[in-house]
Amino acid sequence: VFPSLAQAQASVANEVYQELGQPCIFLFCPTEYCSSLCSPSPSQSCYLQTIGQELLPGIGVIWTGPKVVSQELSAVLLEEVEAVLRRCPVIWDNLYANDYDCRRVFLGPYMGRAPGLMSRLQGLLLNPNCELQANFIPIHTLGTWFQSELGSCAHPDQAGMEEVAALGDSQGAQDGSYSPQEALELALHDWVAEINQQALEPGR
Repeated sequence: VFPSLAQAQASVANEVYQELGQPCIFLFCPTEYCSSLCSPSPSQSCYLQTIGQELLPGIGVIWTGPKVVSQELSAVLLEEVEAVLRRCPVIWDNLYANDYDCRRVFLGPYMGRAPGLMSRLQGLLLNPNCELQANFIPIHTLGTWFQSELGSCAHPDQAGMEEVAALGDSQGAQDGSYSPQEALELALHDWVAEINQQALEPGR
């Protein structure tokens, strides 16, 4: 019926989206959901070109970055994806995901995401560790990063500085930038307070 997988997927997604009354949040995960899965590249992928052309504009498209688990995300790298999809992507961030190797637990601060990134995104989802309690630091530091992004949006002259600031740098919060180290220290402080509070609860 369809000449390509992409056209089939777009047609079905569009029909479901319209049948549901075009909800404000409707996400589509493409078969090629990161750069390493695209052939030969995101901008030259026939599959993504078709998805960008055929998918209704109100449908969000999920993207994980250069790889399934991306250590770095920059606004520059997202420009290519935005152009081919004809919309800002929704990042599904697998930085902390450990479902592929449950012997590992990721407890470090949210990092490797360039300042000014939010202006290139429709949204951001964090795929956490499978162990619930291990996600305090990831989620807490994500919140600190997001607050710094909101500050950048309020001061556009500070946005888009990924060309001059290293990804995940340790600049202090005094200049309004995100510091992974300071975010980690704040998260640890709040986590210890949470643990101490739980220890005082009856039955603990």
